[in-house]
Parts: sequence; structure tokens; C-alpha cells
Amino acid sequence: MSEVTHQRVKTNGIWMHLAEQGTGPLVLLLHGFPELWFSWRHQITYLANHGYHVVAPDLRGYGDTDSPLSHTSYTVHHLVGDLIGLLDHFNEPQAFVVGHDWGAVVAWHMGLFRPDRVKGIVNFRVPFLARSPDIRPVDSMRQIFGDGFYICQFQEPGRAEGAFARYDYVAVMKKFLLLNKTDNLIAPPGMEIIDYLETPSVLPPWITEEELQVYADKFQESGFTGPLNYYRAMNLNWELLAPWEGSKITVPSKFIIGSKDIGFEANGTKEYVLGEIFKSLVPNLEVVILDGHHFIQQEKPQEATNEIFSFLCKFSVNQ
Repeated sequence: MSEVTHQRVKTNGIWMHLAEQGTGPLVLLLHGFPELWFSWRHQITYLANHGYHVVAPDLRGYGDTDSPLSHTSYTVHHLVGDLIGLLDHFNEPQAFVVGHDWGAVVAWHMGLFRPDRVKGIVNFRVPFLARSPDIRPVDSMRQIFGDGFYICQFQEPGRAEGAFARYDYVAVMKKFLLLNKTDNLIAPPGMEIIDYLETPSVLPPWITEEELQVYADKFQESGFTGPLNYYRAMNLNWELLAPWEGSKITVPSKFIIGSKDIGFEANGTKEYVLGEIFKSLVPNLEVVILDGHHFIQQEKPQEATNEIFSFLCKFSVNQ
């Protein structure tokens, strides 16, 4: 059986690091914030052993992939462009795309922009949302949640980086990856979100100190500006997405979320993902709710893998 191999390929003007295993139909696994290809370590080998060519990149700004300095280089157009370049690198006309958190945002927009290149989408955590014609997303969040909301705090260049720097990298990883809050991430007035998040003293059974160190070592090398630039490009995305106002995602899709994820109950997320608006925007959609938190593909690896695999199995190998 093949092993996971690593390479860097040139795509869309940057060098992108990939973890890769297996042969067969191409499956892209796209991580979220603040993560790496490593977040899919439980899924890669299983899917490869079941007949798929699995590619898990470090997305733009992360790990061993290039990290442009300006937030204007982190729009969904750039991020989708990076993946189209990967498909071209492998001479693949289409791929299955699996995303978590920000990776889900990228996967949805790949389905929106280039449905001809996407066989199917499996997304975790972040549903597809219609673009508001009236207000930019960060402006809306600031109105609803206030300046203490984590996305609002992430907007100012250097602010979050400076706050994170008060902690060692393992502590930062623990604060985010072991997050078990179910309400919104809103810091009290005068407090930075990283100070508000707790550092658990005991690890949950689904992750080890050694695995946390993998993340910490990479972020110590690359820093956090690239990942934070995704948030800083949100209003720019809104401007650039105007031509797709009212568009639907027609690609066959599956959406999975943990019942204890951040804001699942508090934000109306549960009602939205089970309601008619989401299904009207993504007509060919299946929704699954699992018992788990935010990083569910790590917390409940076999359940998450089974959901991905059952979706892939619906498609003929010859398709």
C-alpha cells in the first residue's frame, strides 16, 4: 500500500505544498483555520486505500505553501484559482472537493465558479450563504456582535498577531483546536479573543501533545498573517462576488456539522442548514448533523470519514 508523500507544485503564481496518497478519482481535502493538511490525517489513508487519489494541500498562507503578504491576495478567486491549478497539474478535468471551515468556503466557491471542474462537494461546518446585496459581511458582524467578535478583531493588520505572540505556539493551538464553546466567540470589552479563549489543562482523547506540536512547529515557521488574511479579505470578497448575486450551486453536495459547533444553536445555524433557504441555494444537497464540536473530522474521525466515503460511493468510477 502506498504511503503519504509530499511535494510542492507551482499553481496560480505560488508554490503549494501537498500531502498525497493513492490512485483513482481525485479528492481534494481542504483544511480550515488555524490548520494544515495534517487535519485530514485520519481521512487520507482510508480514502486512498478505498480507491481514490487523495490530495490535501496546505492552503495559501499556511504551512509549507507560499504566504503572500497582502490580504488582497486571499480572495476566494485566488483560493479557487490555486485549486484549478492543482487539477491542471494532475491533468484531471474534475475532482471531488471536501472542505472544513475556510476550506468549505473555498469548496463552495469552486462549485459556484467552476461547476465543470467539480464532481461533488462534501463540506463541514460552514454552509453556503447568499450574498447580502446591502451590507458587507464584516460590517454586518460588527453591527450584530460588536467589536469583540473574533472576526472583527482579526481585521486590523498586526492586532491578532501581536496578541497571539503573548503565548507559545502550542498554547495558541490548544486555545483554537480544543475549543469546546458552543456560543459565539466574542471577547468582553477591552480583551483580545486569544486571551478570552481557555487553554485546557487536559487533552481530549482525540488529539495528542505530539499532534499539537506538528501544528505549533509549522505556525512558528509561517506565522499567522496568511491565515488571518482570509478574514481580512471578507469585505473584498463581497465586492468581487456581486456578479454571482442570486446564483445557485448545482453541484451534488453534502453538508456535515457538529451539534456542539460554535454558534450552531445560538446563531440560527441549525434552523438555516435544516431549512428551505439553504436547499434553494444548493438544490442537490444532503445535510447531516453529527454529535461533535468544531474540528469534527479529527474529533470523530471514523464518522466523518464514513460520511465522506458514502457520498463518494454514489458516483460511478467511470463518471
